[in-house]
Amino acid sequence: MQLDPAALDAERIYKFMIGAIMPRPIAVVGTRAPDGSSINLAPFSFFCGVGSNPMTLCFCPANDEAGAEKDSLRNAKPVAEGGSGEFTVSVAPHRIIRQVVAAAEGLAYGDSEFELAGLTPVAGVRVLAPRVAESPIAFECRTLQVIRTNPGAPSGGNLVLGAVELIHVDDDVIDARGRLDAARLDLVGRMAGLGYCTTRDRFDLPWGRAAIEG
Repeated sequence: MQLDPAALDAERIYKFMIGAIMPRPIAVVGTRAPDGSSINLAPFSFFCGVGSNPMTLCFCPANDEAGAEKDSLRNAKPVAEGGSGEFTVSVAPHRIIRQVVAAAEGLAYGDSEFELAGLTPVAGVRVLAPRVAESPIAFECRTLQVIRTNPGAPSGGNLVLGAVELIHVDDDVIDARGRLDAARLDLVGRMAGLGYCTTRDRFDLPWGRAAIEG
């Protein structure tokens, strides 16, 4: 079978992508309205690290059904574009995954997903956007750029690039060698549909050629 994206509608493309690209890490993105009047929280599974020098993350909020910016993008976009120019990314451990998913509820702009989900906002040290107190790792980010793949179109993609200014890490998820402990983190990934997965089933492989010669 071969599929031509140009012949498919946006909904089918989306369903194919979330079925093919998995598991996906979950970014729990906290933002603040540019005027400081409200805060927002939303999970995104189109999310990844971009680079380590400088430390850079990205998340990808799609436009809504009418082609308008969703709240996270409206808040996080650069100041020159009318946003606050900052955001936080908290990770999603298993113990709070239900609250994280609840934060995806479509509330009116200005209503608090933190309050709905029962999660605690903590203002950043170097940014004003809130992080999730219950998350063991959070990144404070300055927005570098928003790349819009289809501005103003329903489901149009937006790549939000952010430079990490500060990292918050719970001591409990650090092992005796000073490394992050995957078992203690117990993160959850996104699958297709309503599916999620944990990181509890893991295995090690050597790098490169040794992976097939062992």
